[in-house]
Order: sequence, then structure tokens, then C-alpha cells
Amino acid sequence: MKEPEVTLKLAIEHGLTEEEYNKIISKLGRKPNFTELGIFSVMWSEHCSYKNSIALIKTLPRSGKNLLVGAGEENAGLVDIGDGQAIAFKIESHNHPSAVEPYQGAATGVGGILRDIFTMGARPVAALNSLRFGSLEDSRTKFLFEGVVHGIADYGNCFGVPTVGGEIYFDEVYKDNPLVNAMAIGIVDINKTASAIAKGAGNPVMIVGSDTGRDGIHGATFASEEISEKSESKRPSVQVGDPFTEKLLLEATLEVIEKGLIVGIQDMGAAGIACSTSEMSEKGNSGMKINLDKVPLREKEMSAYEIMLSESQERMLVVAKKGHEKEVQKIFEKWDLKCEIIGEVTDLPYIEIEQLGAGKAKIEAYDLVLGGGAPVYTRDTKEPEYLKETKNFDFTALPEPENITGTFLKVFSSPNIVSKKWAFQQYDSMVQTNTVVGPGCDAAVIRIKDYNKAIAAKTDCNARYVYLNPKEGAKIAVAESARNIVCSGGKPLAITNCLNFGNPYKPEMYWLFKESINGINEACRYFDTPVTGGNVSFYNESPTASVYPTPVIGMVGIVDGLNKITTCYFKNENDLIYVLGENYNEIGGSEYLKVIHGLVTGNCPVLNLAAERELHKLVEKLIEQNIINSAHDISEGGIISAISECCILNPRKQFGANIKININNRYDFTLFSESQSRIIVSVSEDKKEAFEKITANFETPVYFLGKTGGDNLEVNNILKVPVKELSDIYFNTIDRIMNE
Repeated sequence: MKEPEVTLKLAIEHGLTEEEYNKIISKLGRKPNFTELGIFSVMWSEHCSYKNSIALIKTLPRSGKNLLVGAGEENAGLVDIGDGQAIAFKIESHNHPSAVEPYQGAATGVGGILRDIFTMGARPVAALNSLRFGSLEDSRTKFLFEGVVHGIADYGNCFGVPTVGGEIYFDEVYKDNPLVNAMAIGIVDINKTASAIAKGAGNPVMIVGSDTGRDGIHGATFASEEISEKSESKRPSVQVGDPFTEKLLLEATLEVIEKGLIVGIQDMGAAGIACSTSEMSEKGNSGMKINLDKVPLREKEMSAYEIMLSESQERMLVVAKKGHEKEVQKIFEKWDLKCEIIGEVTDLPYIEIEQLGAGKAKIEAYDLVLGGGAPVYTRDTKEPEYLKETKNFDFTALPEPENITGTFLKVFSSPNIVSKKWAFQQYDSMVQTNTVVGPGCDAAVIRIKDYNKAIAAKTDCNARYVYLNPKEGAKIAVAESARNIVCSGGKPLAITNCLNFGNPYKPEMYWLFKESINGINEACRYFDTPVTGGNVSFYNESPTASVYPTPVIGMVGIVDGLNKITTCYFKNENDLIYVLGENYNEIGGSEYLKVIHGLVTGNCPVLNLAAERELHKLVEKLIEQNIINSAHDISEGGIISAISECCILNPRKQFGANIKININNRYDFTLFSESQSRIIVSVSEDKKEAFEKITANFETPVYFLGKTGGDNLEVNNILKVPVKELSDIYFNTIDRIMNE
């Protein structure tokens, strides 16, 4: 096949700049050929190189007492949980593919993150997600929402991993550019982990799994540009997933790792063979010689360019130990998977590619990869002009609601507050039979088989807060994730993050990104929850809008004793209800402000890290001493929404409550305030004295609210709503919208 002549114009069409094109020529000492240009374009894309973010990401805490593998070291992070075991976990985005092909975009996002987990040698035990869409009143949003949820459900259910939690938000800014972030968690014995490394000259390089096709070519560069009218033409860039093949690949991969037959293994995700060959080689200070004639293809006459850049799913690159090739092949064949030797490791630093007896590429691995010779930029920053207006908003000018009950019911009916059971009922959350707390509570909890402990996991980010105050909003995302882990009986260990932002070349957007990184940095260091890795997703923009800056936090924790697992809902009649933490009447960025007044303005709530940590210690102590029956954090919708959820979320019996709240100035500001570091707890009457004795030793404010019981939620004699009505709103609102 005749390859096109490489020119600056062609390089720019591949997403490279003139400066980068000249840098490639300098590195090679010559002009690249077409295949080499393609390899550089995907490896130096934002998606693979993190060229506009890596300098800031490196400032995040990347070490800690429980951390075994930190950010950027392997396919996923690894945290020690004792007993010779570790948690492997990671979160990644699949935003752009899901915008043009929601089902396959979401499905392959799940498949890719699962492969990152089991290439570590870990068996996946749970999946979570964080999703953002436009308004559900929009028909295209419904189409995207339905397709994404079905894609997540079908892939996870067929693969056999429980989807145990996540979050879903709706806002107009995500109309054209939904966010689809997938997280996975696995468990591995520490002495049985695998590495994404190539070393040992002469060791065979194998491609295993599915055949290679033309799907997904330039998927990495597609993810490194803004959504536009042309995006629909990029449907071929969206890969097609096969969860049944992936299940076989899981079992075969874990078997070859268990038997010690391989040196290294890496998923072929973004940039396919180009990425896995270069990254594994650079990590091992080695090189590879690859013969593309040996790669199993499902389409005829594929060029070297297409084979190297294909992102066909369910494929791995394996470096086997020399002399064990047949054993490795036998295992993959046993699982009905192809396993072909396509090359070997060399002691030279080059990736050398040949096809039909001709050399197609020769590039130093170091020059291609993140942390190596790939470009690194620090962009200009400028505080956005809109913040001058939002920070000075006068809340006293807002009219007070005439009907507080009607106002509450309207806020409580928001798709951002009500149950997302329409989505999570499509997920098999109980497969593997280890799910103790599934979707709908503060955090998911998965027991670890044969051990008296469990994993708690949560994804979290209120993007409106980040939009209004990126540093404080990002701190809140970390703190609320940790608070949810603590409410579930766990101790926070570490985070992964998925940083969803707009165009980094816009100074205002880069300022938001930088400030968000600073917020994550400060909070993670304070809570001793290091960053194990994750994903940066820039260019989440369309011609009409940029998404809110959305730095999603995925956090894991350990529940040390199954008897400490705590849920969010009321358990008994006549239990005492308390709120731990102080209310400051903060409604900036709140659900109340958006739903009732149509505004996203003001400052987000202020987070006091010391007060947050003190709250965590108090709740940990109360759970350890078996004093409280439930714990639920206050977030969207304020204290009244949190109490309503406590009343109705018990799957066995729902409870009313009669409460009295100290009103500070205005009912609406008090009831709907989203002040941070607050948790609703319930306590049996016979443990009141013990509760008060423990809380007296902490600085966290404690306020008695009332008791559980009856058929209604009653607040200060101004609001009385039947629990049945609350339950109908909460559990059926999204179903009704989707069935319209």
C-alpha cells in the first residue's frame, strides 16, 4: 500500500502542532514516515501523554503508608489492606465515545478499566461509575442516558462483576458532552501481582485475545479534541466490546500470572499496539522488534499504520519468559483465545516495526511516553471573569418561599436528589455474592471472602461547587468521598481521580484545572489518602458550552470487621436523631438555588479540614463502640433531604420522624443549606448516655433533632409530609420521566 507523504499539514491534521512536528524530526534525525507519524500523533495526544496536565499532576501526593503502587507506575494503583492482600483500583473516562455512540462508548469504558485491574493480577470484585448528562427534559439526553446505562449494565453483567455504586447528575452544561467515568476494584495477593514491563532480550512478545480490526483507530486523538458537528463522523473511532471474550481473557491472564510464566503484561487500550509496546519497553529500559505479519487480523489488507493504531478491544500484549512460550499458548488456547508470538524484547531502546519484510517504524520508546520524551506544557492561567459576579451575589435579595412544603417537595423531586434506581436496577449488583451494601447508600461495601473485613468504595464530585470555587470544590469532593466511606464503617485509604475539564489552551479553563489540582492536593495530604492514578479528560466542550470542571474522586477504604458495616437509613421506632456538625446557611451552588431560583451562583460551601477530620474520628469511634444505628451525610438538598432519605431507604420498613431544627434567620436557607462536615445519626434510647459521653470528648457540635416514628416527616410544625409520598417521589420520579 502506498503511504501518503508526510508534511506539516498532515501532521497538523493528526493533531500535532508545528513545534511538535519539528521536535519529532529532531528526535528521529529525519522526517517521519506515515506509520511513525501516526504513532507519534496518538502517543503525544493529550489522552496518552497528559502533556498539558502531567506537570501539575506530579504535585499530588503519590506515597503513603499503605500504598504499594502509586500514580503512573502500573496499569492501576495498589493499596495494602493487610493479610498479604491488596486492592487494585482505578477510574477512567470514556466521554467522547459515549457522546457519539453511548452504548458501545460506555461498554468499552467498563471493559478497558476492568482490563487495567486484572493485568495487575487482581480479580475484579466491583465496578462503580460517575455519570453526567444534560437535562432529562431533552430527548437526546434521554437517548444518551439510556444508551450509557445499558452499555454499562450489559458489559458488567455479562462479564460477571457487580456494579455496586456511583453517582448520576443532570445539568444543561452536559447536554452535548456527557461524562462517563468508569471505576473498577480488584483484590490480589501481594506476592502475585504483575507488571506492565518488557525486559530480558530474547523474551517473546505475544498478542493475546481478540483479532485486530479497524475499529478505534485514532480513538486517543478523538478524545483529545472538542465535540463538534464533525464528531458524528468519528463513530468508527468508537470500539466495539465483547464482555464474553473479556471474561475468558481474565481467567487466562490470571492463570499465566499465577503460574509465573510471564515477565509483563499490559492492556491494549488507547493507542493499541503503539502504546503497549512503547510503554512496556520504556519501563524496562528495553526495546522490541515487532512483525505485524504475525498479528491476527479480522480485516484484509490492513496497513502498518492501522494495525499499530487500532484500539480493538479485549487484547493484551504479553512478554513471556523465554522457553515457556508453549505453556502460555496452551493456557490461552484452553480458554479459546488466540495467542501469537509477534516479536521479541531487545536490549536496544527502539520500537522496531516491520511488515511484509519492510521496516515501517523505528522510534526510541522513551521519546513516545508520558514521563519520557513526550512534550510537557504548563499553560497560561487566568481567573474566569464570571467568578467576580458569582462571588458577589446578594442572597438576601432572594424571595422567601411562601409554601415551605411545596418548595421542599420540588427540591426533593430533583433528578439530582431522587433515587437512580432506574439505572442501577439494570446492573447486577449482587453477582459474586459479596455485595453487602449496594447502590443507593453513602458508599458501596463489598466483603472480602474468608476474611472479617470489607472494602468500602465511593465516587463523588459536586461540579457546581468546583465551577464556583475550584479549589474549595475539589477539596469537598475528596472530603465527601471520605465522609461517605466513614459513614459506612470504613477507614479511607487512597483515591483515584478522573479529571474532566474543557480546553486546556483556554487560560480560564487551565486556571480552573490548576486550582482543582491544588484543592485535591491539600485535602488528600490532610486525610492521608494518596493519589494512586487515574485519568485526565480535557476538551469536554461543544460549540455551545463547556462542561463544569468535574474532578471526580474515586475513593476506597477498609472496613475492619464486618460488624462495623453501617448503613444510612433509620432502623427502629423511637430512635433518637442527631446531627453532627454545624450549619452555616450556605446555599451557594445548592440544589435549592438551582431548582427554585434557576441560579448557579454564589460561593460553594467552605470546607474546614480540621472540622471534617474531627467529624470522621467521632463517627469512627461511635461505630467502633456500636453506639449508632445509622449514619448519613448531608449533601445535595440539605438537612431536610438527608433526613427524608433516612426515613425511606430502609428496604424492610420505612420510618417517619418528628424533628425540630434551630432556624437561623430563614427557613429555606437553614433547611436547604449544603454546609459540609455534617452527618445525621440515629441512636437507640438505651445508648443515649453512652452517645453523649463519647461526643462530649470531641469538638464536633452535636444537636438533638427528634425521634423516629409515625407515618410522616414533621419539621418544626411547618412541614408535614407522609413517608409514602416521599417514597413515591424518591423512587419513581426518574422512572416516570423516562417513560414519558
